[in-house]
Amino acid sequence: MTELIYEQPLSEKIRSYLRLEYLAQQLRHNLEHDHQQRCFYPLFSLLDLNERCDYRSDLLKEIDKQLAVLIKWQRLPHVDSNEVQGYIDGLAKGREGLQSPSRIGSELKQDRFLSALRQRFGMAGACCNFDLPQLHFWLAKSWDERSHEYSQWASHFMPLLAPIELLLSLIRSTSDYQDATAAGGFFQGTNAQALSLIRVKLDAAQGCYPTISGHKNRYAIHFVRFDDQRHSDKTITFQLATCA
Repeated sequence: MTELIYEQPLSEKIRSYLRLEYLAQQLRHNLEHDHQQRCFYPLFSLLDLNERCDYRSDLLKEIDKQLAVLIKWQRLPHVDSNEVQGYIDGLAKGREGLQSPSRIGSELKQDRFLSALRQRFGMAGACCNFDLPQLHFWLAKSWDERSHEYSQWASHFMPLLAPIELLLSLIRSTSDYQDATAAGGFFQGTNAQALSLIRVKLDAAQGCYPTISGHKNRYAIHFVRFDDQRHSDKTITFQLATCA
């Protein structure tokens, strides 16, 4: 077995960032491996999310906020100035990429091939070649050709996804893992500083997983046995990081 990391966002903003980060990881994975028609799931999910919400305004505010904090950090004697400068440069570059007046992903909505696929992808079993002959044709192309086209489609979302991944990396870096113990399968904690993210590292050999709840300054962790889906009454050892 291996150690698994579970994360729980404590705000709707971080929840959205984690969803987008997950889709960014799926995009990269699909560029490295041929997943046939399944590669369209993250593309269409990103299109759906960006139609419901224009993330740029809030993201620009968050970048400006973090840049101000990082500039203050850079003056402190005990910080790694090169690492901090790397974050500053990355966020500044991300800020530039968000300045486009057009909505992210809007150009893909004009792609007739993607539009036809998107209309049917939500239907169970609707990817048969008689439903979508254009998909059947596209999948017959070489992997090099398909991966190139897929890379072009994915690039439309990079101005949004790249700074979000960098912000999440910065948030995770605010807290190291500490050893913790959950007596009777339950752990709760408080923090004077408002938290953004709870991270739990747990050995899968313990046969359970955490369910995490909380809001800003308080959080609770229940460990659930996987085999019978009931709360564990055992003492569980794990590692905990509380990220601001």
